Amino acid sequence: MLEAERHRIILSAVQERPVVTVADLCALTGASEATVRRDIAQLHVSKKLRRVRGGAEAISPPQFVGINARPFAINQTINIAQKRSIAQAAVDLCDDGDAIIINGGTTTFQMVHPLTTKRLQVFTNSFPIAEHLLKQSRNTVLLPAGAIYREQNIILSPFDDDGSNHFYARRMFMGCRGLGPLGLMEGDPLLVQAEQKLIDQADELVVLADSSKFVTRSSLLLCPLTRIHTVVTDDGIEDRAVRMLEAADIKVIVAPVATADKKSRALEE
Repeated sequence: MLEAERHRIILSAVQERPVVTVADLCALTGASEATVRRDIAQLHVSKKLRRVRGGAEAISPPQFVGINARPFAINQTINIAQKRSIAQAAVDLCDDGDAIIINGGTTTFQMVHPLTTKRLQVFTNSFPIAEHLLKQSRNTVLLPAGAIYREQNIILSPFDDDGSNHFYARRMFMGCRGLGPLGLMEGDPLLVQAEQKLIDQADELVVLADSSKFVTRSSLLLCPLTRIHTVVTDDGIEDRAVRMLEAADIKVIVAPVATADKKSRALEE
C-alpha cells in the first residue's frame, strides 16, 4: 500500500474514535509497526493528528462517537479480492424466489453485483446494499426501522419492534469481526443485539469470513459455532481453521481468489 493511501486510512480511523492504537492501524493498513509509527510521526509533525503513547488521536476529536466498528469506507479497502470471491460463492447458494437476509458489511456488500442477475426477496439493514439493489436489480428490498449510522452505513434500532420479526428467510448472510472456537464475534453490543434479532428470523446462518477473520478476536460473542450452518471463506484459510469448523459440523465453502486479483494484490504490497 502506498504511503498516501496509508495516511488517508490513518486519518479516517482517528476520526472514528477517541484514540486508535498502533496495532489497530497495522491491521487496517497491512503495514508493519515501524511503518505505522513513522506515518504517525509524519502526520503529527504536519499537525494532521496528535501522536499519543501507543497510537494516535484526532486534533479535533468527534463530538459523537458511534458504534465500535470500523467505518465502511475503510473496510472497503481491506482484502477486497477475497471479499469479491467470497460474495460470488455466497450468491451461488441463492435461487430465484428465495427470501434472504443480508447483514450490513463490506464483504456482504460485494454480493450486490452478482445479485443483479437474481430475483429474490432481500431484507437488509445495509443502506448501500439496499440502494444498489433498488437501482440495479429486480430484487424486492425490505429495510428495518431505525437510525442510520453513517460511518458504517447500517440501520440499527435499540427497540425490539423494528420490523425484522415479520420477515422469514431461508438464509441469512453476514460478516463478522472474528470467528473462533467459541463462536462468532462482534465488537459492539448494539451490533450484537441487532444481529441476534436477524439470526432468529432465518433457518440457516451463512457467515462470509475472509481468512484474516480466523486470527481476529473480539470481546463480544454473537452466537456459538453450533448456530452456523455454512462458512464461506477464501483459499488463504489455514487447515486448522477448516478442521475447527468441520468439527462443529459446519459446511465450509472455499472460494479461490482470482489469479488477476492475486497479482494485483502482490503489486500493491
